[in-house]
Amino acid sequence: MSFSPTARPRALANWLFFVAALIVLMVVIGGITRLTESGLSITQWKPISGIVPPLSDAQWQAEFEHYKRIPEYQQLNQGMTLAGFKAIFFWEYLHRLLGRLIGLAFALPLLWFAVRRQIPRGYSWRLVALLALGGLQGAIGWWMVQSGLSVRTDVSHIRLAVHLLVALFTLAGIVWTALDLRKLIRNPQARPARLTGLGALTGMILFVQLLFGALVAGLNAGLVTDQWPLMNGRFFPGATVEGRPFLDALFNDPAIVHFVHRWWAWVAVAALILLARATRGIDRRASIAIHSAFGIQILLGIATVMSNMNITLAALHQFTGALLVIATAWGAHAVGQRR
Repeated sequence: MSFSPTARPRALANWLFFVAALIVLMVVIGGITRLTESGLSITQWKPISGIVPPLSDAQWQAEFEHYKRIPEYQQLNQGMTLAGFKAIFFWEYLHRLLGRLIGLAFALPLLWFAVRRQIPRGYSWRLVALLALGGLQGAIGWWMVQSGLSVRTDVSHIRLAVHLLVALFTLAGIVWTALDLRKLIRNPQARPARLTGLGALTGMILFVQLLFGALVAGLNAGLVTDQWPLMNGRFFPGATVEGRPFLDALFNDPAIVHFVHRWWAWVAVAALILLARATRGIDRRASIAIHSAFGIQILLGIATVMSNMNITLAALHQFTGALLVIATAWGAHAVGQRR
């Protein structure tokens, strides 16, 4: 695939890696927002005016009054002080502010590169699709928040899982595109890497693990037990509510969700080892990255459970999960390179 003399694949790749770093930070802040039960502190969606936080006592009190109308306050946080509200407001505000920043960090440079005709042929549609995914992610975020504003005292764990998985899918797409662009720096005739069967299988297995990790977060299922490898003295804990249909328990029962996340991890490890071995002869750095990421992720997962969901360890667990997605995309890209 040749490109015009004005194309700048190196600048595009560096820009995309910067955006990927912002998304990783966004995932971590989102995890902290969930862990601190801060996600429902802002009850309105104001894409433009919401950039400015409350600045006066009257504005803070108005925001607090909005929060007092939802079930989370009425059933769980009655008597919360304004100072306590400001603490949870901080994380949700930071999460939304960073989302807006990522949108600008993607859209404005993309427009600049397009106007100056610096995007190689065949990449414009992919970059626009990634931008659209970012916009969709904002809509999904508000859809998620809405689920906790009327009847529930928290957001839907299913919607939270969709929110996280779309973010991680976008992250993988950005990294894959950046790696394709880096190939063009060395060889203007290089073709985009293809997704091999091994890469697709590993991605699907990791998707299941990430899905159940998101469900664990949404259901607070990490608090079911502080033991490992057993769960409250048993290998299989059984359903929290007996008599639930299998599929209902699989996705909605905290103990079952925790059990699946805990043990499917080893299926993911097996697939990741196979991918890393296939990658080793092509790009040894990617192989090392995969091994390092899943090894650290397992240790952090166990430590998080045994610490009874220590916020720092849980946030690091989510951070390493995002790095594992990057490493997996890197490895799958390496094995899918066309010579």
